Amino acid sequence: MAKQDKISMPSSMGGIVRYFDEYKSNVELSPQAVIIIGVLLALIIGVILPLLS
Repeated sequence: MAKQDKISMPSSMGGIVRYFDEYKSNVELSPQAVIIIGVLLALIIGVILPLLS
């Protein structure tokens, strides 16, 4: 038999599944909307709720 000098390397994508290529959400928010929602929630929790109690 011939001597095998080649080394077999594992596949670089072995076991990795890329779901974001297959899924498209119906609801998409811009980064600005996420920041505005966060600021509004912080104001409601930090300022308005303590005033009510």
